[in-house]
Amino acid sequence: MSLPLLLTIWQVLSMIIVNRLFPSPIMVAQVMWDAATEGRLLGDLGKTLWRAAMSFVIAMALGTAIGIAFGRVRWVDRLFSGWLLVGLNLPAIVIAIVLYIWLGLNELSLILAVILNKVPLVIATVREGVRSFSDDLDELGTVFRMSALRRLRLIFIPQLTPFVLAAARTGLSLIWKIVLVFEVLGSDGGIGYRISIMFQFFNISGILAYTTAFILVVLAFEYGIMRPLERRILRWRPVRN
Repeated sequence: MSLPLLLTIWQVLSMIIVNRLFPSPIMVAQVMWDAATEGRLLGDLGKTLWRAAMSFVIAMALGTAIGIAFGRVRWVDRLFSGWLLVGLNLPAIVIAIVLYIWLGLNELSLILAVILNKVPLVIATVREGVRSFSDDLDELGTVFRMSALRRLRLIFIPQLTPFVLAAARTGLSLIWKIVLVFEVLGSDGGIGYRISIMFQFFNISGILAYTTAFILVVLAFEYGIMRPLERRILRWRPVRN
């Protein structure tokens, strides 16, 4: 009910505040439709989603592997924990600007900047997951003389999966925003790039239209993929009332 209420309030306010800088939701929807059918919305949206997907997959793979090493090998954690802290707190904009200066305003710089901002978060989350592993389950695997593969499948992965999913969800929400910001700084297309052009002309209807289209895709991904996947993977866990 909250979304229809928000749209209703927005529509009423737009009728009271008659100004080109405060378009109605109907006007924004019309601009979004025109941009999708006759403009560049779908192409820009595809570029942004491709960049986000590439960054997400690479960052999750690297971060999970390194996070496991941090959690299992003490000297690795002691040696590199300071760098992890720096990575978690280093402003994303600094990384993007430095890479754009070094490598130029290209696809590689943008994706690499997003990966470097995402990896520390995954490492920290997975590391804490590995540290929370139950010693009793490890002993159980030893008592039953489980093979390394069987222990990995029945003991290690089930305990790690909730933390990987948490890293994926929080990291994905971060990647969406970072990709758009980096596209505003410099790219040859994408939602952020198009919004930056519209900003120069104070085209608030276009900005809201592109933003709304992007939000709809994010919501579709969350409710159509992430949540069903999470329920399926974690169906073995007891349901709490």
